[in-house]
Amino acid sequence: MQTNLSWASKAIFYHIYPLGLCDAPTHNDFHAQPVERLNKLYDWIPNIKNLGCNAVYLGPLFQSSQHGYDAADYYHVDKRLGTNETLKYFSEELQKNDIKLVLDGVFNHVGRDFWAFRDVQNNGQNSSYLDWFSGINFHKKSPFGDNFNYDCWSGHYNLVKLNLRNEEVKSHIFGAVAMWMDEFGIEGLRLDVAEVMDKDFLAELTKFCKQKKPDFWLMGEMIHGDYTQIAHENMLDSTTNYEAYKGLYSSHNDANYFEIAHTFSRQFSQNGIYQHLQLYNFVDNHDVTRINSILKKEAHLFPIYALLYTMVGIPSIYYGSEFGQKGKKKGADDSYLRPSLDVPQNHPPIFDFIKKLSDIRLSNVALQVGKYEQLYLTNQQFAFLRYTENDFNIIVVNSGEHQTSISMSVNLPEGTIMQDLLDPQNTVVVHNHKITIENMPACGARIFA
Repeated sequence: MQTNLSWASKAIFYHIYPLGLCDAPTHNDFHAQPVERLNKLYDWIPNIKNLGCNAVYLGPLFQSSQHGYDAADYYHVDKRLGTNETLKYFSEELQKNDIKLVLDGVFNHVGRDFWAFRDVQNNGQNSSYLDWFSGINFHKKSPFGDNFNYDCWSGHYNLVKLNLRNEEVKSHIFGAVAMWMDEFGIEGLRLDVAEVMDKDFLAELTKFCKQKKPDFWLMGEMIHGDYTQIAHENMLDSTTNYEAYKGLYSSHNDANYFEIAHTFSRQFSQNGIYQHLQLYNFVDNHDVTRINSILKKEAHLFPIYALLYTMVGIPSIYYGSEFGQKGKKKGADDSYLRPSLDVPQNHPPIFDFIKKLSDIRLSNVALQVGKYEQLYLTNQQFAFLRYTENDFNIIVVNSGEHQTSISMSVNLPEGTIMQDLLDPQNTVVVHNHKITIENMPACGARIFA
């Protein structure tokens, strides 16, 4: 289902974890009145547009017990954030600003407050919902003291695994997705822990969504393994690109561009295993340490974002990181990664650099859908080509602390003049099938066209 991705190919995502950004209480009081904290996101729309992002991925925001990945009700917005009307009005505001909305679909598991699981707790073997959950066993107690045991996600018994082969469960989930599409106008879903989900369910969900909206975008979270297991024809459109995420930061910390170059070639070269996919690329998110806390040198933010915006796939910015926000993951505590933030009044240099990268990506087709070819590689300098039949860009990054000169072979006509889109005063000329960049900036990038 890769042919209907015109909007996703041009997308630059802005990723928000709403329960954190909007300063919601850690635990949900299901008896409390809704509080429209989600309205805080209106203040972020001008920032999102100014940054050049045209799609928003909102983390989980339906009724849950704590962090959103422990759903209690798929059909109602978490009352710590407001009501369904709150989300509807915010979605309409995004649409007015030509920003697509993608939501987090957490369908592998639910929380212990999920209404059907509550019925099993209350009615035991007489519950009508026993088969909604995986591994229900009344011969063993759960770690929470229930008189039955059940399957959970990754050893976390507060996350109860659904039986995704049960027709009623599928109907319930598909009904919720249809409601999200109809009431909130969403354009896609990010599917939590998709790598462990039933593949038949993923295929059915894809078919359901595509029949309802052919260009609906489905992206699965996948940390390990072969991405084509869940992203291919008649399955999901994309997955999270954790392989490249790791290579992006460690190639800078270790002064070893050979690592990320190997990843790019493995994934996207002429024989690349993912050359037909538009993977979802990022340098940080709600589950990992902020990029400005993981890089050894803050100046490396510039080449790393240049790579993020010019590599094959779809770039994503995690809220606040465009301002250099820091935050370290501490064991099982993710709160430092998901803070409450107000839009800063001052823009640091990295913000303006990312904004410029957005403008360049949106105006260069080769960066959106072009093929990949490596041109030049040393430990701290790396260059590659993105090209279509009619367009091309040459991307060069330098992670070194000093300005340098780089000469490389290019298959372009003699005398071709190329301009650096990041600094238009800089040009290079093809001579004897080579170009020489005399003033490659320290911890910097050039994007030629």
